[in-house]
Amino acid sequence: MAVAGNPHRNANILERFNDNELLKRYRLNRGGIMTVVELVRDAVTSPTNRNNPITAEIKVLTTLRYLATGKMQLCSADELHISQPSVSRILHQTINALCRPHIIRQFIRFPLDVRQLHRNNAHFMDIAGLPGVVGVIDGTHVRIIAPSEDEHAYVNRKKIHSINTQIVFDASYTILDIVAKWPGATHDSRILQESGLRLLFERHHVPAGCHLLGDSGYPCRTWLLTPYIHPHPGPQLNYNRAHKKTRSVVERGIGQMKRRFHVLHGEIRLTPEKASRIITVCAILHNLCKQQNIPQPEENDDDDDDDDDDDDDVDAADEGRVAVHLQSGLAYRDQFVNIHFGDADGAGPPPAAAGLAGAGPGERAGARGAGRRGAGASS
Repeated sequence: MAVAGNPHRNANILERFNDNELLKRYRLNRGGIMTVVELVRDAVTSPTNRNNPITAEIKVLTTLRYLATGKMQLCSADELHISQPSVSRILHQTINALCRPHIIRQFIRFPLDVRQLHRNNAHFMDIAGLPGVVGVIDGTHVRIIAPSEDEHAYVNRKKIHSINTQIVFDASYTILDIVAKWPGATHDSRILQESGLRLLFERHHVPAGCHLLGDSGYPCRTWLLTPYIHPHPGPQLNYNRAHKKTRSVVERGIGQMKRRFHVLHGEIRLTPEKASRIITVCAILHNLCKQQNIPQPEENDDDDDDDDDDDDDVDAADEGRVAVHLQSGLAYRDQFVNIHFGDADGAGPPPAAAGLAGAGPGERAGARGAGRRGAGASS
């Protein structure tokens, strides 16, 4: 596998372009690019120097160019001078290297440390005063080419083939959890039900009183607060307004990730398995950019929201079906809203909310042995 054109010129790309030019073409600056190179160098470097092997730097730049544009042709047509067959092999090798479990865990971890959960909650409280929130969750669809197997399972409600991706953000638009593997026809609530994220909350690795916010496509639980579909004036309406304002973080976060990596905007013309890994890599790189304060590309700065509105709307019948099985979640929400958005009656927070809303989650977290580790992306 050899580089077409002048390999020495290719090797100097990082010197020829300044950070602004690198950011425009590859979505990362020089420091970010070199971080990725060191993450994958052991997995992508040729063991010999025969036939002018492609360097780890060029493999990373090729992969970033594809993620930035979604077009393999540009990887072979621009300054990298890589042949089309080589581009495909490079992408496969580099994406797989970045999707190794230890790298995913390094960049995407749901916090279990009590102090970090308190910080998350404080940042969300600053948005609209909603207590106990440690993350916001949503599903977003990424288009793929019609797969050869189980094609019907990938057709979403817009009649488009897609991967339905569950994603959780903190208030700083850092991704805390991602599940990028389910066919587009799968409902958001099913993805959550099958995820490791649910187990973190239900097995109390995340202390009581910590909440996710989700739209009405999710079942209301003691740890997942959803909006009222038909809110009454007063506390319920006030809660819905605070919920909407706070939950908008996830829509903007998804919008930021898709705007940085245009491969997520178009149709990924690969198998579902490969498309899922590409989505995960984009999430890893998104968090890398947050860690290193790498700015968003300048184009379309005023359009951060996710434009995928297929995820939010369910009718009132859905809440009725959920109520049969999850009355405790709906009752918890009513009590939560009456305490925090109604007239104070001195009753204090409900027992399950005592964690972040009251005295602090320390005892519960310690008793359950949550430790100070985080959990990687859900499976």
